Amino acid sequence: MLATCADSELMHDVEQFLFHEARLADEHRYEEWEELWADDAIYWVPANGENIDPEKQMSIIYDNRSRIGLRVRQLLSGKRYTQDPRSSLRRIIGNIELLGREGDDIRVGANSIVFESSARGETLWGSRNEYTLRRAGDGFKLARKKVSLVNNDRAIYTMSFII
Repeated sequence: MLATCADSELMHDVEQFLFHEARLADEHRYEEWEELWADDAIYWVPANGENIDPEKQMSIIYDNRSRIGLRVRQLLSGKRYTQDPRSSLRRIIGNIELLGREGDDIRVGANSIVFESSARGETLWGSRNEYTLRRAGDGFKLARKKVSLVNNDRAIYTMSFII
């Protein structure tokens, strides 16, 4: 099946948004990162598998929009001692796929590798990410982000940054 020009433009716009979101997180630009989220957003990092029910089972992160704001304020407070000094982060987003559309919402899948260098050493965080992006003006807002860590069935080191 051949992609249309509109599909190619959409894919380009989606990729640029995901790359921008990753860069803001890598650079600890949390206030700008928070602005990317829709009012009804969900940010979810499951524990013990990727197909759990976050309402009934424990998650590493399961934040609504209010909790996302609180998480950002905590990161900016200077009281995250596991981030003193702050980790150096770089992430690679790849294998980006358009998974579907429903109204103004676009479902997207991607793989991610985050390289963290911190006082305790170097860590690689691999994941499959699922996003719901919502058209907002000339761009997108994050309505949902699910980060399924490859090793979420094992003990996770302190993660005091945006995954």
